[in-house]
Amino acid sequence: MPMTSCWKKSVATAAALLGLTTAVAGAQAPPATAGETEAALRVTRFLGEHVVPHKLDLKGTVVGGFSGMDRDPLTGTWYFISDDRWRYNPARFYTGRVDIDPLTGAFKGVRVEDVKTFLDAAGEPYPGFGKEFTVDPESLRLDPWSRQLLWAQEGDRPDEARPTLPLSQQSIRWATKSGGYLAELPLPENIHLTETDSGTRRNTGIEALTFTATRIVAANEDPVYEDGPMPTVEKGATTRITVWDRFHRIRAQYAYEIDALPAAPIPGGGITDSGVSEILSIDENRFLALERSWIEGVNYRTKLYEFDLRGADDVLDRDSLADGGYTPVSKRLVYDFGVLDGPQQNLEAMAWGPRLLTGECSLVIAADDNFDSREKAQFLAFGVRGC
Repeated sequence: MPMTSCWKKSVATAAALLGLTTAVAGAQAPPATAGETEAALRVTRFLGEHVVPHKLDLKGTVVGGFSGMDRDPLTGTWYFISDDRWRYNPARFYTGRVDIDPLTGAFKGVRVEDVKTFLDAAGEPYPGFGKEFTVDPESLRLDPWSRQLLWAQEGDRPDEARPTLPLSQQSIRWATKSGGYLAELPLPENIHLTETDSGTRRNTGIEALTFTATRIVAANEDPVYEDGPMPTVEKGATTRITVWDRFHRIRAQYAYEIDALPAAPIPGGGITDSGVSEILSIDENRFLALERSWIEGVNYRTKLYEFDLRGADDVLDRDSLADGGYTPVSKRLVYDFGVLDGPQQNLEAMAWGPRLLTGECSLVIAADDNFDSREKAQFLAFGVRGC
């Protein structure tokens, strides 16, 4: 869609802002200390946990459903996107603080302070679930170039279980810090939602989004129909990672191999949901990925991986990945959240916090509680090296 005049100005001055982009790269991995660049990323320590109260009321909205977040390194403000689709309130995001002591690494808490509603191009809140043009918010980043927000949403489509749902295309859109609509990224046709068994499956679309200094990178949660079935206990699956340049042109697409399910559902044949719930850039080529599974009778299982685009084949022009014949991105296990005490939560959000005086990065990971009293709006903080 046409860009607003303010957005055109922002793009026109992009080259001049390159130095600022580098300086603001703390919105991704904070600047590495000597000897850390290209080292294998590793979690050095667990800094703590904080849980936002269930269904906290903030300015007449119900807080929860945290599916993405990011930190502004210039102001320390945090942005949290909710995946609520007018079950309680319109599509929205929150701002607040995540308090990590840079001297000791102590995780002192999370404060949710304000809320903004996302608005469409007509200046109206987005329609709720089951309506045309609904949105399903899943990821949010602060754009270090324009200083505006970029957010991803999965849209919706009919399928066998819900054949009457209207088609609402998934999207990646810029918004002002007040929630106003600015512009939209073009999406490759091979990940479009359709009304047939092609393209992105329902509720498996763009779940993950991040910036590098020069690129925008997003990942579908799970495979499109043409790329094969969903993950099972016997076999993993293949999803697509799409790359744009800073002038919004689609540049490449890469295959990411999702793990097989870590356990079988109870009873057999029960419901499962597994895929990439968030990504986060370390540098231009290296990224973190959350692989999150929900397995009926088992609960959530999540692992953190580092993956690298270098050496992977560009699959943008391939209609199907089902028959192989390509090199996917390489990946390496960084952390298994099963080592922590207590039931695992629905981890969907991930962002860099401040760099610690030890030289470690702080990494914050948060859970979507689904507004369910049996789950937690949990925030976990870690010290990390190799970032």
